[in-house]
Amino acid sequence: MKLRELHAHDQIDAAAKLFDAYRQFYDQPSDLTACRTWLHMRLSSGQSRVFLAESGGEVLGFMQMYPGFCSVALAPIWTLYDLYVTPAARGQGVAGALLEQARQVGKQSGAAYLQLSTAHDNHAAQSVYEAHGWQWDTVFRTYTLSLDV
Repeated sequence: MKLRELHAHDQIDAAAKLFDAYRQFYDQPSDLTACRTWLHMRLSSGQSRVFLAESGGEVLGFMQMYPGFCSVALAPIWTLYDLYVTPAARGQGVAGALLEQARQVGKQSGAAYLQLSTAHDNHAAQSVYEAHGWQWDTVFRTYTLSLDV
């Protein structure tokens, strides 16, 4: 398996398909065109970094990270917002390889930490994250304000 970072000039159809599947996992309607556009816009503007896990010409998983800042630590941070592994490739170390890539991005950029969130009932993902050193935050509570856009 190899990891490859996508850039704005790259062919992004394979990533868009995985991104669409990821969104469907979270009960969003399929919209491959919107996924392709979203990824292209984020990559073109430097607003995210996207990595693909591939083996034998097949795309097995993808990850998208967004840069941010922590004013308390006076340092950059990264949010690992999207991580998806195809059902056929689960349990083969794909997620772990992508998580390690995220760690490397964070270290190379001088980030204070990485953060992610997942559904409360996504126990499979939680197990993978914890097995790779991620810790559940027991100090801070996250709130969301929906803006109905």
